[in-house]
Order: sequence, then structure tokens, then C-alpha cells
Amino acid sequence: MLSKIAPIVARSAARSTAVRGFATAGETLTAGDAAKLSGYSNIEYRINEGAMVIDAVQQFAAHNIGCLVTVNDAGDLTGIISERDYISKIALLGRTSKDTMVKEIATQSSKLVTVKPDDTVQACMEKMLASDIRHLPLVDNGELKGMLSIKDLVKTTIKEKEDAIKVLSDFALGKGGHFGSE
Repeated sequence: MLSKIAPIVARSAARSTAVRGFATAGETLTAGDAAKLSGYSNIEYRINEGAMVIDAVQQFAAHNIGCLVTVNDAGDLTGIISERDYISKIALLGRTSKDTMVKEIATQSSKLVTVKPDDTVQACMEKMLASDIRHLPLVDNGELKGMLSIKDLVKTTIKEKEDAIKVLSDFALGKGGHFGSE
């Protein structure tokens, strides 16, 4: 009986979530899916490496974000600066954010961990855990497409689980006309 139900549930899940444009319970959500769910998709996550740290801190506060990707004058990605960088390299060392350039405290591109839109949410989480970081620049063909935080990945994972529960619940309650499509 279970072998007959599984394909029906999978097809139903695919139909219900395909309409919404997200992966289904049977598919794996990606970094691109997480970026779509993020409430921060229209924020500029770049700052010139020659800017002062105070400018980065002001962007953090203005947009309620925790990090920015640093770029050079040509627009190439050169690293990342986070609130953690500010705290550990400015505030705790007695430096001032008005007199320190972003490139002096940013993590350089050689140590920059990024993800592609088609990377799985699971792979993103694994990268974060392995590198002890909370943000991942979303990069496609060398171009910054957005920023993913651990919060974005958790929200995406929860949404995926809620969608799977809804599909299974609907199936158990006989909703959705699953048998009519056989």
C-alpha cells in the first residue's frame, strides 16, 4: 500500500509547490530558493574596500544586516566585512571606525566562502559550520547576487518541512484530488 501512496504524494507535492515556485518535499531546496525567501533581496550588499568602517557600520544598522561584501574600484569581489570583524578588530582593540578603512579589517577574498544559486541549503549550512561563519555571499559567474544568513537558511528549511507536512496532511485528509489524477 505504501508503495502506491508514495508516488501520489510526491506528484501532489510537486504540483502544489511548483505553483508557488519553490522546491517540493521530494526535491532539495537551493541557495537560490533561500534568497527568494529572504526579506533582504533588494539590499546592496557591497561596499568599496576603500570606504571607512563607519560607512559599513551605518549600512549594517540602516538595513539590519550583519555583513557586506567588499569590492575594489573595478567592482571585483575582494572580501567580506561583518559585525564580528568590527567588534573584534575595531571595538575591542580601541581603534576607531572613522579612521580605519574597510580593507584593513575585512576577510580577504582568498578566505572568502561563497555559494552558487544551485548549491543546496544543506551544503550552505555545512559550509557555514565548517568555516564558523553566519553569512554567505551568493555568487553566480563571479557576480554578487545576494547574501544568505543562517537565519535565511533556517527559514527555508522550516518552510520546506511545513510544505511537506501540509502535503502529507492534505493527502491523509483526502484533500486535493490526488486519486483523480492517477
